[in-house]
Order: sequence, then structure tokens, then C-alpha cells
Amino acid sequence: MGVEYRRFGAWLLGCAFAVLATAPLSAQTYPTRPVKIISQAGVGSAPDVMARIMADELGKAWGQQPVIINRPGASGSLAAQMAATAEKDGYTLFLANSSTFNIMPHTQPNTPFDLKRDFIPVGFVAEQPMLIAVTSDLPVKTLPELIALAKQKPKELLYAGNAGGSLPNMTGEFFRERAGIDITFVSYPGAAAGLVDVAAGRVHIIVEGLPALFGAIDSKKIRPLAVAYDKRLPNLPDVPTVAETLPGFLATGWSALMALTGTSPAIVKKISADMRKGLDQPEVRAKYAKIGAYVRPMMPDELAAYIRQQQELWRPIVVKVLAEKRRK
Repeated sequence: MGVEYRRFGAWLLGCAFAVLATAPLSAQTYPTRPVKIISQAGVGSAPDVMARIMADELGKAWGQQPVIINRPGASGSLAAQMAATAEKDGYTLFLANSSTFNIMPHTQPNTPFDLKRDFIPVGFVAEQPMLIAVTSDLPVKTLPELIALAKQKPKELLYAGNAGGSLPNMTGEFFRERAGIDITFVSYPGAAAGLVDVAAGRVHIIVEGLPALFGAIDSKKIRPLAVAYDKRLPNLPDVPTVAETLPGFLATGWSALMALTGTSPAIVKKISADMRKGLDQPEVRAKYAKIGAYVRPMMPDELAAYIRQQQELWRPIVVKVLAEKRRK
């Protein structure tokens, strides 16, 4: 009996040493097979382009390309639900957008997954500032002039934005509230549809992410008035920030890579480090800037703090907009 116990003890000890020996190695050799990145972005959209730039850099670091699976819709809940049910082995990641954290918890409070419980931050991809622009025929050239005109014509000025409850809609309502004006929201299924009416002068204002507006700005179909960022942008240096008129005003769309809770901390650490190293290269930053997106490398704990700060910023705005929609 004593011999059997000694053999069993030796086997346990051997297993322990094997685990200790292979745990760091598994992170060092990760990945050994393709990694799936489930994205809430639609194929060809600006967030999708951002995701694929990131995936290319991870592919270079890993020696094999991650596979992006697009599951757009429902403010990110379709993609989140698909990711939440996957194996927690580091081979399925979730690429979330700002709407996932800032809007979806209020519009879909009863999802079968919990963002805080089921996902852990890995790294920040990039952010896309929101822009306020007007049709070229509108007789205003600055944001203060637009605010003054809106005060002269309450309810008459129309602003286009992506579907109700989206970040463009919330940004427009944030602007309306901070500026003390009454402009009317016109919902569109996407930026392109709204841009057509603004360029034609049927709608006066558009609030949208910068990438969707570059072409119309270059062709002078719309006039950019202000960018909702903390500084002027290198590719639009003459366009002021909204904060220059309304201090503290910030509104950006952003993407963040998440792992499933239960994923090995060593693997999360490796993915995060590989991601930051790839995105922080000057040529990669330039790729993002070309599409109106800006890299901000973050450690997982920094990303967690950033997400909390963003949720606190947007919660009162989202709650107010949704309450007004219910009253109508």
C-alpha cells in the first residue's frame, strides 16, 4: 500500500512539474492554430478595415493570419453572444466597438451574456473621432455660427446620423444638449444614405465618424465644422475641435480586443504585447490615420479603466435619449 501511495505521489509531482514546465511554453508558442476574431463590424466598414490592419500585424507576429468572422447587428450583441459561448482557450477573441459597452447595456439589458463577467480586456485598437459637418449651401462656416443659426431657427435644422441609438445619434444629442439648441434628428440605415441627403442640401447637418466623410469633404459637398476629439487632427489641421467652442466635448468611436474570461493570463499578456508592438509602428499608425483612425496603445488594465470612463461619460446621455424616445 505504501509503495502504491509513493507511486501515486510521484505521479502527482510529475504532473505538477509538467504543468509548470508547459504553462509558460504554451504562451510562448501561442498560437499553434488559427485564432478566430469575432467582430461586430460589417464587412468593408471602417471598423472592419481597422480590424484587418490589426489582424495583419498579429499575423506577422504569429506566423499565421487570424481569421475575422463578421457578425454585425444589434449594437454588437450578436457578435458578443457568439464569442461568449466559445472555448476559453485564447483561440477565440471578440473585437468590440464602443457601442457594445456604451449603448448596448441600455438598449438590450437582458442579453444571455454579461460583458463584465464574460470578457476581459486585451488591447485598444484605434479610435475614430466623430465630426460635425454641414451641407455646403448652409450659410455657416464655424461651429459657433451653426449654434447661432440653430437658436434662431429652433427645430428647423435637421441633422443626419446613423440609426437611432447609434453613436452618431448620441453624439448629435450630446451636441444639442451642450449647445442649448433644438435640432431634429433624421435616422438613416448608414452613413452613406445620410450623406447623400446632406450633400444634396435636403438635410442641413451630419454627425458621423470621420472615415465616412473624407470623400465628401474632399469634393466639397459638405463643410467640416468641428471634430469631437481632444486635439486637431493632422489630416484636417484647419478644422477646430468641438471643445474649442464647448469645453470638454469628446465623442469617438473605438475598437477594443477582448478575450473570454478564463483565458490563460499568460496568453492574454502575449496577445496584448504582440498587438501593441504591431500597432505602434509608424507605418501602421499612418495606415490608420489615412482612414481617420488613431492608435492609442493600452495595457489590459488601462483599457479596463478607459472602458469604465467611457461608460460613465455616455450613460446619462444614452439614458436621456432612450427616455425621450419612449415618451414619443
